[in-house]
Amino acid sequence: MPTPAQQVFRFAPSPNGYLHLGHARCALLNHDLAQASGGRFLLRIEDIDPLRSKPEFAAAIMDDLAWLGLRWQTPVRIQSRNMADYAAALTRLDAQGLLYPCFCSRGDSARSAAGRRDPDGSPLYPGTCRRLAPGERAARIAAGEPHARRINMAKAAAHAQGGLVWSEASADSTARTVAADPALWGDAVLARKDVPASYHLAVVVDDALQGVTDVVRGADLAPATHLHRLLQALLGLPAPRYRHHALILDGDGAKLAKSRLSKPLRQLRAEGLAPDDIRRLAGL
Repeated sequence: MPTPAQQVFRFAPSPNGYLHLGHARCALLNHDLAQASGGRFLLRIEDIDPLRSKPEFAAAIMDDLAWLGLRWQTPVRIQSRNMADYAAALTRLDAQGLLYPCFCSRGDSARSAAGRRDPDGSPLYPGTCRRLAPGERAARIAAGEPHARRINMAKAAAHAQGGLVWSEASADSTARTVAADPALWGDAVLARKDVPASYHLAVVVDDALQGVTDVVRGADLAPATHLHRLLQALLGLPAPRYRHHALILDGDGAKLAKSRLSKPLRQLRAEGLAPDDIRRLAGL
């Protein structure tokens, strides 16, 4: 375990494709900050989605990071091997009366959202299944009907005592206090029908269990912090410091992404680029 004064950083990619230059910026920045502070750098493989995660991508991630010169502490936390931790967190939230089963399909949610969106751009759930009678919920679950588990946002916000805030650092390490507004996410899914925990729940549990003190990630994940602070408060978990760095954009002004087939690091390696070239291209 880290000493109380020791900073702990992490890089937590999903093995659903090869790393690109945007990933390199995040990994290098976390590694640099850990070294500069005399802290620890962790690698976490977020493979909680079994349909998209592949062992060969996890191996490629480690290979690319090692090629960049990054060294991380072992063992590496693999999310799919720690489902009991997420189940325990769900049980704790359920014991507080904060979860309910949702039987709606994605199409149902989209049709009933009236065009409203959450920070990820998904339809903002209007709470259809929140209004089901307990007996109907139990009967549908007993019948084996697939369901997700959502947080009752209004009830959860009332449980979180005091104003929720987080410490946000800028590129020059100047910190400011940001007020969290988890209601932006509505009744967010914390366990999907096909995956026993959502990204939001798993990352909060993982960061606490690994003693992460500083979460440094892309600006696209800044809105997620509103929900993460709520979950940390409800579960009695410590709040890390946050820093959301600028993204690397492509020629069309869109962020680099596996789904957009952004050029992977291994292709840049094959083209003859060296680790120092990647660092320069990543703006570091």
